[in-house]
Amino acid sequence: MQSTVLFASTAVLLIAALAALAYLLRQRQLRRRLARLPPKLRHPVVLAHGILGFDELKVGRVKNAYFRGVEPKLVQLGAKVYAFQVHPAATVAARAEELAQAIRALDAERVNIIAHSMGGLDARYLASRLGLSERIASIITVGTPHRGTPLADLGTGLFGVAPTAKKLLGKMGVDVGGFFDLTTEKMVHFNREVPDAEGVFYGCFVARAPGGVTAMNPLLVPTWKLIHARAGDNDGLVPLESQKWGEVLGTIDADHWAQIGWSGSFDAPAFYEALVRELMKRGL
Repeated sequence: MQSTVLFASTAVLLIAALAALAYLLRQRQLRRRLARLPPKLRHPVVLAHGILGFDELKVGRVKNAYFRGVEPKLVQLGAKVYAFQVHPAATVAARAEELAQAIRALDAERVNIIAHSMGGLDARYLASRLGLSERIASIITVGTPHRGTPLADLGTGLFGVAPTAKKLLGKMGVDVGGFFDLTTEKMVHFNREVPDAEGVFYGCFVARAPGGVTAMNPLLVPTWKLIHARAGDNDGLVPLESQKWGEVLGTIDADHWAQIGWSGSFDAPAFYEALVRELMKRGL
């Protein structure tokens, strides 16, 4: 009788041990399969355009997005991508409110904002001042004038002509306040009044014209020279040092327009694909 009980107990223990071993093996196999799967982007991407930007430009029958060729590339990667139109030349505060409204309407818990030029300031403002920090996982800026640009200093202070023109345009209902927001002086106040929002990852890519002026858009050569004389290396519109905010994720050789795909000398879609892969690695 005792031997029968002992045998039964041993058999039960053996079965339990085999079941536990089988469970552990299945878990190990599952972890290995998951490890082999490509990472996925946790949150959708919102592409934010710069000053004088647009969501889509149509020339004849040809349509081009502001971020030329970028959205299809990111969709192929498995990302959900949104691109919104905000006022092309209004103040940062006004543009940020428009972008904030668009993000609030999304069916997404949080989003990653990838912003070019002035769009980076819009993104920073809405996260810090418009109560959207909990909806923003990251803000990655490309070619953004976080400390302004000498070009805006000169353009908005032309012997009083530009301020007068601004007033006249304002009376006509045309808002060009964005140009005045990009001066170096104005950005000192902006950075003081718009602190980074808690819980949001801030990163940037800084850009410079490739090989000086030899491989950049000819229209940007005069402005590159002008800025270079006052602030050193730049992308044709924004000094390199002004573009730094948060963690510097890399430096690219691309002028201000090449950064968004408007050049044959720089593969912008591949750049943004690499950018999103970096977000994937970071669990964003």
